[in-house]
Amino acid sequence: MGLTQSAPKITAQDRAVLDLKLQRDKLKQYQRKIQVILDREYEIAKSYLAAGDRDRAVIALRRRKYQQSLLLKTDGQLENLEQLVSTIEFSLVEMSVLHGLKQGNEVLKEIHREMSIESVEKLMGETQEAREYQLEIGNLLGNQLSVDDEEAVQEELRQLQVQSTQPEFRVKLPSVPAEQPVAIEIQDTQPMLSREARERVPVPG
Repeated sequence: MGLTQSAPKITAQDRAVLDLKLQRDKLKQYQRKIQVILDREYEIAKSYLAAGDRDRAVIALRRRKYQQSLLLKTDGQLENLEQLVSTIEFSLVEMSVLHGLKQGNEVLKEIHREMSIESVEKLMGETQEAREYQLEIGNLLGNQLSVDDEEAVQEELRQLQVQSTQPEFRVKLPSVPAEQPVAIEIQDTQPMLSREARERVPVPG
């Protein structure tokens, strides 16, 4: 059976933000509708004026002016809604950050409880005891060695110190040539060899 992934929990804050965004979208739709009316009233006023009916053209322009006032009111309402949505979303982010800081403080407190002064002092005491034990073993071994053995140990120590201060020896290999090799023409030496061969032929006596 596969594990079913649980759906994210929707909080009251999420619902409030969603409602505000829906209202914002409705206002934007209403603004688009008003803009269509403004364009239509403008064309109506132009047509009446072209026909010589000035009074009806004025009425169409007055209706257009009224719709413009409604559009300005919706602009203010839309701005307030967007600011409210942004404020709520930022507050939710702050709550999330504060929750993370609270959890971090709890972890720090737990670490401090585990690293109490007594535990630190105990650890330092155990470390000091280990150092003293190591020094005691070293002195004991040093007393049991002969003078020659101790001198050999000191000499080996000096050699290690010299090796640690000297740079690492590396074999320097020749660099790879960057140019193409030039072919050397080999002359035919066959006639010379034939002449030498003839000179070595014994003459009968």
